[in-house]
Amino acid sequence: MNNIVNTVAYLRTSREFPEELHQLTVEVNKAYIDIANVVNNRIISLFPLNRPAITGENWFLNDKQQTLRQVYAFTSITAITHNINGSAGFRLGSSTRVFGTYTDGTNDYGLIFGTNGGPIPNQISFYITKTQIIFIKDAGAPALSSGRIVIEWLSSI
Repeated sequence: MNNIVNTVAYLRTSREFPEELHQLTVEVNKAYIDIANVVNNRIISLFPLNRPAITGENWFLNDKQQTLRQVYAFTSITAITHNINGSAGFRLGSSTRVFGTYTDGTNDYGLIFGTNGGPIPNQISFYITKTQIIFIKDAGAPALSSGRIVIEWLSSI
């Protein structure tokens, strides 16, 4: 593996600091830059409801595209207006991760990110339009009492 991209996201655990003040200043500045670079090259673990958050992921390193994340809670399979079209850099086809779970009050289940081609046997699936999250429920799927969907998408913000 000769072409590894992420060789800088590692922070060494020890460093020798010189006693001379000017050299110490240089080393402390280098240490701060190293720490800032490593901290900034990580995934941010914020999952806010109904508000976008920067994930910390950088896609296509030369284009400097980041991803944003937004979580939606629901208690029925009624369509959810996601309110992220355009204003937060969302466009169809820019999703990087879309996932969800729900419960029937007893068991937990995964939601399937699918298509508008019809129900999947014994499952609840969903797809995204320019303005909404649309659910498709097969008659044999478990009942739904509550759930969450997470959408992450590319943005040039």
